[in-house]
Amino acid sequence: MAEKSSGSTVVKPSETRTKPPPMFQVVMYNDDYTPMEFVVEVLQLFFALPRERATQIMLKVHTEGRGVCGIYPKDVASSKVEQVTAYSRQHQHPLQCAMEET
Repeated sequence: MAEKSSGSTVVKPSETRTKPPPMFQVVMYNDDYTPMEFVVEVLQLFFALPRERATQIMLKVHTEGRGVCGIYPKDVASSKVEQVTAYSRQHQHPLQCAMEET
């Protein structure tokens, strides 16, 4: 059977894909002065981590020199770094925290 063409043109909507925003990991660095318990407290307070996971990350920071606290969009990661830094200074600890693009 032959198909008839009705003469109409069907235009498909163009597939515009928006690129997801770049993600940033928040990283904590080891130092010789900040108590381990304080690092666990910070991880629980600012990253909403359960105590066990916070302890695992703290041990990674302690043994490997750095540990990833979480991965966030740029503005959230920046806020987390600022909050951790301010809280650490307020409690007179030199805890270092930074963000890196993933």
